[in-house]
Amino acid sequence: MLVAGFCFAAMGVFVKLGSEHFGTAELAFYRSVVTLAVVVAIILRKRGTVKSDHLGTHIIRGVIGAISLVGFFYALGKLPVATAQTLNYTSPLFLALATVVIMGERFSPWLVCAIVLGFCGVALLLGPTFDTGNQGPAMVGLFSGVTAAWAYLAVRTLGKIGEPDERIVFWFALIATLVCGAWQVASASFSTVTWGNWWILAGVGVAGTLGQLCMTRAYSTGNTLVVGAFSYSTIVFASLATLAIWQDPITPLEWGGMAVIVASGLLAMRVETKEQIEEAGFEG
Repeated sequence: MLVAGFCFAAMGVFVKLGSEHFGTAELAFYRSVVTLAVVVAIILRKRGTVKSDHLGTHIIRGVIGAISLVGFFYALGKLPVATAQTLNYTSPLFLALATVVIMGERFSPWLVCAIVLGFCGVALLLGPTFDTGNQGPAMVGLFSGVTAAWAYLAVRTLGKIGEPDERIVFWFALIATLVCGAWQVASASFSTVTWGNWWILAGVGVAGTLGQLCMTRAYSTGNTLVVGAFSYSTIVFASLATLAIWQDPITPLEWGGMAVIVASGLLAMRVETKEQIEEAGFEG
């Protein structure tokens, strides 16, 4: 998940650069196309198959994931980056509730505290504000967090029933490509790709694809709430990238938020390790 966090932060940098040249659904479309091409190559190399007995779950995950992706990109375009990021990163909180209520999983209260602590760190780091007239985009941003949690829950379910990572990503990429492509065609024409901006689309696609593969692996094999806690690392990497590329200074309060985010991940890892040791001892 740490690798996924870095890749998603890099994707965010390319999305920010690309927003001056391409539309929201358009960026999501190109991101999905590159993901689809890469995962098809992986499947062919492994001589795998995309056939699945759980196509319905794949379709749900793909449609919800595509809607969440477009919603997040839209919020980034309409709201301050701090607000949009914070709204989207409510997903681990919704995921924690969903895994308990829907999947019946039980977690240590300390693990839930780690998730809440991580969100507090995000809020401290980004300092979200709602300007007058931005309530609509803000609701879209929050909705992207809810739908992202739903998509992650589907990934968790597919992983538990034995679906390979590349198959999960393939169906997501295929469905997202169709959904985002249709979305763009229905709303506006595609922008011209030139020698001056093609690398932005490549960056969005490659970084997003690597992040997707790592995230899928993390959620399908790891503890849901631990992975959710480490997903906050994206904010840390994004803040450092902003400082390095745009020379935007990081205030002491923002550094404090980054420290809280890291602490939440370490707390989640420590609690999970302790629970595994205690479980092994009990079974022994």
